[in-house]
Amino acid sequence: MLSHRALVLPLLVRDDRSVLFRDRILALVVAVAWGLNFPATAIALDHWPPFLLAAVRFSLLAVPTILFVPRPRVPFRWIVLVGATLGVLQFAFLYLGMAAGMPTGLASLVIQASAPFTVVLAGVLLREKLTARQVVGVSVAVAALGVIAAHRAQTAALLPVVLVLCGALGWALGNVATRRTGPVNPLHLTLWWAVVPPVPMFALSLLVEGPERVGRAFGTAFTASALPADLGLLYIVVAGSLVGYGIWSRLMGKYPSSTVAPFSMLVPVIGVLASWAAFGEVPDVVEVVAGAVVVVAVLWSSRTARVLPAAAVPAVAVPVSPGAAGARR
Repeated sequence: MLSHRALVLPLLVRDDRSVLFRDRILALVVAVAWGLNFPATAIALDHWPPFLLAAVRFSLLAVPTILFVPRPRVPFRWIVLVGATLGVLQFAFLYLGMAAGMPTGLASLVIQASAPFTVVLAGVLLREKLTARQVVGVSVAVAALGVIAAHRAQTAALLPVVLVLCGALGWALGNVATRRTGPVNPLHLTLWWAVVPPVPMFALSLLVEGPERVGRAFGTAFTASALPADLGLLYIVVAGSLVGYGIWSRLMGKYPSSTVAPFSMLVPVIGVLASWAAFGEVPDVVEVVAGAVVVVAVLWSSRTARVLPAAAVPAVAVPVSPGAAGARR
């Protein structure tokens, strides 16, 4: 005969006030910082050639990092991989595409192809399982981004779009590599992967842009005409790198890539609005509505279940054999 003992079992329930709310706010902060990055980058590119801009950006981070920041306790090959993907691949192609004529607002849109790229790569390389909510949310957001892209496609040639898409793939590969580093200090990881891009970026700049153009950019860097570009570069380093990637690396190390990556699709909403304010790239009703759909889809897809305290759920009677009960005593 079986005796019964009431055991309280935690139940998984859906709750908007989950512990992930603060992290969703942090992800929104990253979206704003990176959205403003695009007009700042466009201004910086008025003076700095694309490869040289990336080299200087990461050099400003790499020198103090090597001198003062402890290296994360992860194999150095992972730091190199994250730096090669997030730093070299993403920004070499993104900056080159923008310098080739990609409109600022449209660049902020196309680079967000990194989100579906990340979801696919995380499923293939990390075997991460997608929930139905994530699949639907990401699909709706991608469709809305496609509406904006189709609406603005006439403003950009094919080559700049392809270059920025290659940058998006680099970002996605970096997301997956960051996930593999595990729970490390996110700011230290961000600063140390910034040590990787300067050498290859300077080499690319000398090879592609030429010593004369590089020398001219450095020679006039502190003139009045270069001041807006220098301020844009400073914003990219502080807000885009320190703040943005510091938070992003923390989130990518804490949660599955497929959960965090969709927040990157909020960036074009900020990017389009910022480009409107800075350069007069006026969005129309279609872009505004589609941008709102992106925001709602990303926030909806990020909602997760949490475990409620035992006192908040009813007790569930579970049959326990007398022998098992005696063993517990």
